[in-house]
This record gives sequence, C-alpha cells and structure tokens, in this order.
Amino acid sequence: MKSITTKSVLIILLVLIIDQTFKMWIKTHMILGQEYKILGDWFIIHFTENNGMAFGMEFWGKNGKIFLTLFRIVAVFGIGWYMKILIQQKAPKMVVISIALILAGALGNIIDSVFYGVIFNESFYQVAEFFPQGGGYTTWFQGRVVDMLYFPVFSGHYPSWFPFWSNQEFIFFRPVFNIADSAITLGVVYILMFERSFFKHID
Repeated sequence: MKSITTKSVLIILLVLIIDQTFKMWIKTHMILGQEYKILGDWFIIHFTENNGMAFGMEFWGKNGKIFLTLFRIVAVFGIGWYMKILIQQKAPKMVVISIALILAGALGNIIDSVFYGVIFNESFYQVAEFFPQGGGYTTWFQGRVVDMLYFPVFSGHYPSWFPFWSNQEFIFFRPVFNIADSAITLGVVYILMFERSFFKHID
C-alpha cells in the first residue's frame, strides 16, 4: 500500500512541477498569441489563456468563475478521498495512477485560476512579470488558465455540400491545451479503455 501511495504522490508532484514550470516560463517569456514551431506546422507552442471551462467556454461572469473554481476545489478533495479508498481496497495499480493523473491535472489548472491573476500582470503586447509592482491583472480566483500545446496535424476545407460550414476551413486538432489537461486526458482515457470492468464491479 505504501508503495502505490508513494508513487501516486510522486506522480502528482511531478505533473504539478512540470505543468507549473512550463506555464510560468510561458508567462514570463512570451506575449499572448506568440508561438514557436517545434516540429514543422503540426506541433506548435502557442501562448493563449483560457478564462473559463474547456475550450474557453464561460458563464455568469466573475461569479461564474468563482463558482467554477470552488467546484473544482471540491472535486479535487473528492478525487483525493476516492483515490485513498482505492488504495485501501488494493485497486489495480494503474487505476490508482490514472486517478492520480486526473487529480494532478485538476490541481494544476486550479493553481492558475486561484493565483495567476494576482502574481502576474497582463500578457497583452508585453511579457508578463512575476509579482509586478503594480499588482496582478485581476483578483484571487479570477486568473486565466495558461494553454500552449497546439497540434494542428492537418487542415483543409469542408466540402460545399457540408451543412453550416460549407467551404470553411477546418483544422485537426484545433484546441490549445496544457500539461495539466494532458494528465487529465491520459487518466480518463486509460480508465475508459482498460479499466471499465473494474468500476463495473465496485459495490
């Protein structure tokens, strides 16, 4: 039990360190919208910020932002409690590790939402400063999540007969995301692909 607990904690810490180090480097070295091509046109570091939920969705203004962040914090406590139960029940190691990845990813984005608005200034037309003299770009719980991983693997145009978007350009994969998002996705995908049978048999 101690072994998987230690591994889970180390995974959470490792994801958080990588995620936050990368985000802070982006904030203090790049202007919003700036990008670097890493592998041709299909792997790009593109600096953007997400003010709301997945894919930039927003609701209820500042109150909605606070509600969303508080909901994520409660969810993290729930995930942590559930991971503890799984460890006590000696669940398969990869199930626990997958939950740890989901927990780490959620924590990584919560840190942005809670703290980044206070510890950084704006990235519009300038490189942001860490703890700027004039204060941050907003208040606690109003920070924007930093995204940077962009994989426009291929692009083209919808055919003329396609409803709603005829002849318009499409890009796959369009969303820009971060390390925390990747950790959540890996955890969820692994469970859905390989461990669904385990959860079906939980009493």
